[in-house]
Amino acid sequence: MPRQLCDILLMLMLLSFTAAFRFTSPIRRPAQFPFKSLFSRRNTCQSMSSSSSSSISFTEAISKAAADALGRPVNLEPTQGGGGSGGGGASTSAVLDASTGTKYFVKSATKDKSNMLYAEYLGVKEMADTNTIKCPRPIAYGDYNNGRTSFVLFEYLEFTGGGSQYELGQQLAKMHRKQADKFGFHVDNTIGATPQPNLPWMDDWAEFWDTHRLGHMLKLTNNAGLSLDKAQALRDKTRQLLSHKPLPSLLHGDLWGGNKGFVKDRESGKAIPCIFDPATYYGDREADVAMTYVFGGFNGDFYKGYNDEWPLLADFEKRKMVYNLYHILNHEVLFGGGYASQARGMIEQILSM
Repeated sequence: MPRQLCDILLMLMLLSFTAAFRFTSPIRRPAQFPFKSLFSRRNTCQSMSSSSSSSISFTEAISKAAADALGRPVNLEPTQGGGGSGGGGASTSAVLDASTGTKYFVKSATKDKSNMLYAEYLGVKEMADTNTIKCPRPIAYGDYNNGRTSFVLFEYLEFTGGGSQYELGQQLAKMHRKQADKFGFHVDNTIGATPQPNLPWMDDWAEFWDTHRLGHMLKLTNNAGLSLDKAQALRDKTRQLLSHKPLPSLLHGDLWGGNKGFVKDRESGKAIPCIFDPATYYGDREADVAMTYVFGGFNGDFYKGYNDEWPLLADFEKRKMVYNLYHILNHEVLFGGGYASQARGMIEQILSM
């Protein structure tokens, strides 16, 4: 197929497909949010590629990035099986390496969302490198046409039914054993389409949560409709409840039911657990487990598998609502509606603890 025609087809697919890694949900919907860059300067890495000229096509730019990362010639062409919206305004599609028959998944975004896409690349890579739970391993990050378009190339995963939620829980607990010295992440990222600060790294978990999570959401929601005194009381109470000194574990960060699934293992053909579309950072592992309760999708086998691998503390239940208030406030930012009243109800319960 002529290269120019391939490029046209890929761009049309990026604009027109309507599904991606993210599962659809009647509760949570993709939404646009006025993105403001919170990101630190990027570090140079071997799997990053930049095309400063528009003289090459988009598919050629992706092929070059893949070739640089894989250390071999790559000749990518558009193919079916990608998607459309990857959340936060990214477009998605699939490409095929004509040289090897290997299929890949592509996410792309315009310049104003390039930091968001780069943060996702780093986050998924951090999880995939633990080799504990399946993630769509990122192959390369790059940009095209003088930085006007950025992209990430991932391995292509074939989703399937079935699979063991017990194994999902076990493997998540194993990923949580990957730890850092402090709380935070290498860059700021996004939770859905909302900016999520992770920097500076912090030694104290309660301070991190107050500054980068609860305090951040209170700013975005005008203190959730609370008076200044009541908002401060909520922050003080939250610090008290989070004084249990957890370890900084690697977290998915946005682990609702739509960001997990099961994929077909290439070697065995077995359905294995997979997580994707993260808002990665190092924090209290309970925050990941808490979010699994927000919209459902996780059964008793999941929690048994997690606790068999790494039991939760006995007083986890009282912190669960503290962590999930963050996500409900985020949904108030993204969607409005009844989330504001739900958040205020949770706040009253936290203050009464």
